[in-house]
Amino acid sequence: MKTEILAPCGGMESLIAAVRCGADAVYFGTKKFNARRSADNFDFDSLSKAVSYCRERNVKVYITVNTLVSDGEMKEAYDTVFQCMKAGVDAFIVQDLGLAKMIKNCFPEARLHASTQCSVNTPEGFKELERLGFSRAVLPREMSLDEINEIRKNVNMELEIFVHGALCMCVSGQCYLSSVLGGRSGNRGLCAQPCRLSFSADNSASFDLSLKDLSLISHIKKIQDAGIISLKIEGRMKRPEYVAAAVRACKKALGGEYNQDTETTLKNVFSRSGFTDGYFTGERKNMFGTRRKEDVISADTVLKDLARLYEKEPQVIPVDMEFTCKNGEESTLKATANGKTVKVCGAVPEKAINVPLTSESIRERLSKLGGTPYFLSEIKIDLEGGLMLSASEINELRRTAVSELGKTTVPTFSQYEFPEIKAKKDNRKPYFTARFQSASQIPESHPFRRIFIPVWADNSDFEKTHAGAEIPRGLFGYEEKLKARLAELKALGVKDILAGNLGAYKTAEAMGFNVFADWGLNIYNSLSAQQFNSPLLSFELTLKQANAVNASDTGIVAYGKLPLMLTRNCPVKNRIGCKECNKNGVLTDRKGYKFPVRCSPYPCVEIFNPLPLILSDRVNEIHTDFIHFYFTDESADEVIRICDMFNNNKNTLEKYTRGLYFKGVK
Repeated sequence: MKTEILAPCGGMESLIAAVRCGADAVYFGTKKFNARRSADNFDFDSLSKAVSYCRERNVKVYITVNTLVSDGEMKEAYDTVFQCMKAGVDAFIVQDLGLAKMIKNCFPEARLHASTQCSVNTPEGFKELERLGFSRAVLPREMSLDEINEIRKNVNMELEIFVHGALCMCVSGQCYLSSVLGGRSGNRGLCAQPCRLSFSADNSASFDLSLKDLSLISHIKKIQDAGIISLKIEGRMKRPEYVAAAVRACKKALGGEYNQDTETTLKNVFSRSGFTDGYFTGERKNMFGTRRKEDVISADTVLKDLARLYEKEPQVIPVDMEFTCKNGEESTLKATANGKTVKVCGAVPEKAINVPLTSESIRERLSKLGGTPYFLSEIKIDLEGGLMLSASEINELRRTAVSELGKTTVPTFSQYEFPEIKAKKDNRKPYFTARFQSASQIPESHPFRRIFIPVWADNSDFEKTHAGAEIPRGLFGYEEKLKARLAELKALGVKDILAGNLGAYKTAEAMGFNVFADWGLNIYNSLSAQQFNSPLLSFELTLKQANAVNASDTGIVAYGKLPLMLTRNCPVKNRIGCKECNKNGVLTDRKGYKFPVRCSPYPCVEIFNPLPLILSDRVNEIHTDFIHFYFTDESADEVIRICDMFNNNKNTLEKYTRGLYFKGVK
């Protein structure tokens, strides 16, 4: 299969730049439900025009519906998908598993691509995406080449990889920094990028959460060899010149012509202290950078030249023509391109008085295809001698034929009615569950129906507490290690698993554990919740929304210092080193708040909110089936005190947050 160059389009000008510079496919969003809601995006009218433009030029269109969708928004999402299907889009890029289920049930012919926001990072996770009906998945940016090869060996689905563009510090889909701090959710398409502000590991006002931009274009041959079929460029918020430069660079790399001049142009048009390939190569040094003054100034030197790349329509589609001109009959032109044939009729020719038509003059007129994507390939001319047809009439035949060729037909598709989602109305008193960072935090007598400690805790801790095991969300390259550890725990008698990652959930389920869904699965609606056992709902929901989710045995996190980021590159290690940190790292923001940073034996680092979420004095407003406590650094005595607050509907904490349960996210 041909390697695809997939370009970002925040608006029509970027789409034209992408197509004219040689993109094989483009991706963009409508006005809602896409992860770049601040881009211009496309309304349904401009969507249809954009799809027609692309289809005529053999360019595929993928629509981003890659945000979390609430129950109250699901019908509007259904209507959006319907309009996109009517326009003839080729696929939908989806994060929300509930939305994916709705699309597959209501529009069976729809093709689904799993967004990198799904946070899947193990072979078992990608296998589950296949089982759920996804035909393609976008790989996490944090994967090494070896890890990519492992995924490719284990699944049949198409794989797509980001080869150029912005690189988030956090694993996609697992960032709550923008939502918790400012109410603008990355999972809902409105990330405010607070990570680009100062977060310092050494109180130097450094920018320890800001990574350089990613560029893997020089590694495209290795990516092809790994069986990746789509090269994705990030940048729906970027200008058209950026899109043009990145598409052209990918085309050059595929042709073996990528060089330093091309990379310099890419750096000039946009970079943050240059580029990095650290995750792909496994060399995670020198990955941090910011947008400097010199980076901004350098863009002025290349923008005009880049704009010229897409000023004119390139003629890349061959068209074959058959022209017939006979005495007493209408002139006709048959044109064939892209497997489509049209026939148009013109005027009846007259007897020539002076200069009769010739094959050469007809060819000259019909080959004037400038301003269209077509060029004349073969032509057959059936011409009787001594006839005359004006140049304007021949030109009109050509224009009409080209116009007819450009009209696209949309494949028929099945459509089933939207299933009504009824709110849950069960107001029973919630029971308690909890996770602990350490077994030492667990009181001898506690009120929790289920308790969990990290999967890497000592065997004796599991035997002593009878706790279940919490699996970390980031498992890059660690699936086999996890399976071995789970087998060991099963032999000890551990029965329960808490999993916030799709691959981990299915791995533990296949091994016979009772698996419970953690909040890292971003369960935001009833259709998602119904796919998991005892799901902990996303803490980006309002309390009212969470209460209404209609699924069996749902819960919310009602206490804890929320994890705001899951990262594969430790910001503290980068700035001061592991020895100085001693597993007690802290990031200080520009306002003086201190965010704990914690590592583990697994390959990711977590960054926590400094203030605990607590709903102990609002517990009567919680109508989910259970309440979950997320304990991090509390002592056993503090755990008892916090439980007492919940039992007595009181809150004695001086500093705390309500999270997003009452203000929600944009």
